[in-house]
Amino acid sequence: MTLKNKAFGKMEPVGCKVSQAEAPLLLQGLLCISALVRPGGLVALKVLLSRCLRSEWQNSMAAVVLRGYIRGLCQMANKQKVTLCSSSCSEGVRHKSSVQYAARQDLPKLAYQKVKGKSPGVVFLPGFGSSMAGQKAEALEEFCKSLGHSYLRFDYTGCGASEGQWAEATISTWKKDVLFVLDELVEGPQILVGSSMGGWLMLLAALARPEKTAALVGIATAADHFVTAFKGLPLELRKEMEEKGEWTLPTKYNEEGVYRISMDFLKEAENHCVLQGPIPVTCPVRLIHGLKDQDVPWHISMQVAERVLSTDVDVILRKHGQHRMSEKEDIKLMVYTIDDLIDKLTTLV
Repeated sequence: MTLKNKAFGKMEPVGCKVSQAEAPLLLQGLLCISALVRPGGLVALKVLLSRCLRSEWQNSMAAVVLRGYIRGLCQMANKQKVTLCSSSCSEGVRHKSSVQYAARQDLPKLAYQKVKGKSPGVVFLPGFGSSMAGQKAEALEEFCKSLGHSYLRFDYTGCGASEGQWAEATISTWKKDVLFVLDELVEGPQILVGSSMGGWLMLLAALARPEKTAALVGIATAADHFVTAFKGLPLELRKEMEEKGEWTLPTKYNEEGVYRISMDFLKEAENHCVLQGPIPVTCPVRLIHGLKDQDVPWHISMQVAERVLSTDVDVILRKHGQHRMSEKEDIKLMVYTIDDLIDKLTTLV
């Protein structure tokens, strides 16, 4: 296979021979290049290049060609003052998956968005009071779409576009939502990506459906958080909340400025705590947490890492990371972490 590079800036025409074994890698890179008008295209191409550079492809002609094309694209963009698309492109340019609704017998309908593609698929689990329309969820969709892997994001019962009453939902309610997604809406083992409370739910799902769990990625994992945070309050304050039947937890993530958590919710949540002993999860686990997280202490991720039985566990602490981990570099780290897992899992197969 021979390519001639004539396209970009002042780069000289170059003829290069690519072996038959390298051709699929190069073709995937060129497809990513052609998708640069789509959000996530450039990120996907950089991820692909970084993958080949840290593997047996690092000295290949395919890697050389891909580097040349990226360099040419960047030169052209700078010269013409054009911004190449990334996961932060405006909403108007994005081609999103459409919202669908899953009917369940005697249960509220679940809203979800799905991209079909290769295995392993990726499923995103939002945090408490959040939805599938968040930055991390949307960036992951664009990334998976660019690499051709399946992806699903959804709203819990009573949240976002899903049916049901928020005030009546419990950890058990939302755990059932996740299990329904794994049982009915996706095929094969999935990489579960859980943000905050979604990190707690991903652990519960991995325990209940180990055969459907390829790997776990926790973002500011809030395992047992509501229970331990409430028990950490002064005794007098706890008694006051118990008498009121409600815990008002200050937050900057909604208009009211507080989360109203019922005592019934907390009592039910105790049934799902996982940090009292070993967690029999054996798949690869990656835990990312910000040291400046003021909502969920980073040491919770350390506790999860200590307790899971898996021998393939990494904890990544970001010095300036906040709870939501939605800054550009945070999202890039999340994407690269998931790409590493996809590479690892497909290599094992």
